[in-house]
Amino acid sequence: MAKKRYAICGVSGRAMGMFIVPLHGVRELPEYGDFSAHGDIVAMLDIDASRPAAVNENFGTAIPCFTPDEFTKMVEQTKPDYVVATGSDFTHAEYIIKGLEHDVDVISEKPMVINCAQAGAVIDAERKSKASVRVMFNYRYMQSSMAIRKIIQRGDLGRVTNIDFSYNMDTCHGASYFTRWNRDRDRSGGLTIHKCCHHFDMANWWIDDEPQRVFAFGALNYYGADSPYNPSKIDGKQYDVDEQKKRCSYHQRWHAGHLAPPVDDHLFIHNRFMSLPRDDRYNVSKGMYIYDADIKIEDTYSAVVRYQGGASMSYSCNFSTPWEGYTLAINGTKGRLETIHYTQPQRCPFPADERQTITYYPLFGQREIHEVHHTGGGHGGADPMLKYDLFVEQTPESKQLNMIAGTRAGAMAVALGEAVWRSIAESRPIDIADLLPV
Repeated sequence: MAKKRYAICGVSGRAMGMFIVPLHGVRELPEYGDFSAHGDIVAMLDIDASRPAAVNENFGTAIPCFTPDEFTKMVEQTKPDYVVATGSDFTHAEYIIKGLEHDVDVISEKPMVINCAQAGAVIDAERKSKASVRVMFNYRYMQSSMAIRKIIQRGDLGRVTNIDFSYNMDTCHGASYFTRWNRDRDRSGGLTIHKCCHHFDMANWWIDDEPQRVFAFGALNYYGADSPYNPSKIDGKQYDVDEQKKRCSYHQRWHAGHLAPPVDDHLFIHNRFMSLPRDDRYNVSKGMYIYDADIKIEDTYSAVVRYQGGASMSYSCNFSTPWEGYTLAINGTKGRLETIHYTQPQRCPFPADERQTITYYPLFGQREIHEVHHTGGGHGGADPMLKYDLFVEQTPESKQLNMIAGTRAGAMAVALGEAVWRSIAESRPIDIADLLPV
């Protein structure tokens, strides 16, 4: 098969790990895979010219580089088979729609977009285009996610009646969102979209249904100026960021000088190939920290969701907990499924195993225990499987489980996220159809 041509729009860490490194086949980074026989990076586009320039310098390449206003020029000169939207979340809609207008297939990081208005515009653009959109929901490719989907798909639970889904973000990873652009709803959609879209898509995909109505509560309990852990508030003094860190429980727990840096594939990439300047896009010199007064989004969520098929879901997500992962129970007319997943077992304050058990209780019978072991590679082995689907071919298992997500799935995950934060803000139930009339 002819090698595919990819144009990267947004030279981010995710772009590096999912596209640029694997399509170059870097021998020093085997964990990212070698897919160089299946595709080429033919263009890079970014608001910060130093980032694509750094890629060319690091890899010894001469890939053409473009600015956002040169999108049409990029497509005409480099003729990509795929436009890849991997920049900050707020840039996705622009690149997706422009790609579709040029009849070029698009691959988008999740979230697909940051609000329902953009989701509707993408759906409309796809209807008018000869091209299509694929959304990279890598959580679908985790071994545990696939196992849960198989149990439900083969009918072990019968008709799903309700889901109890609670997600924890630990004091390392959870806090990190409040030191980055992710904390700005205008750039990320807020954490119910930027992060929780992972969870919402999994739930929607597990039960093969779409959300209908949402009611939610939420608050900013741990971060921001009023945090009970804010040293400035505790001491009644206006500390600068450096002084706050010296006195901050979150920083001292994970980043004190005597401790090794915490392991997190989202935040720490130490390799000359992955090194990127942080000028315009990710300016660490701005001094953002978790107690800043301009933090307005929530860090704690509780929601009830009704699905079109009649099932309901109780969902919660907390961005400051002692351990990271989720607890899940799914009930159906024939039985119940339960599991606990430790996303970062090496950071748990107790012995935790990467192995995960999924317990199935028939309504009238003996329990069955399914053991899952997460494999190597990013996100518990999900990223390597997703890359194979992307760059080589869709596997039979992927087809059976309907792993590939398009605009509809991308839009529903965003709509559920927007419905949650709007319900919190407006203290009322939100109908998905009112946000996304598709």
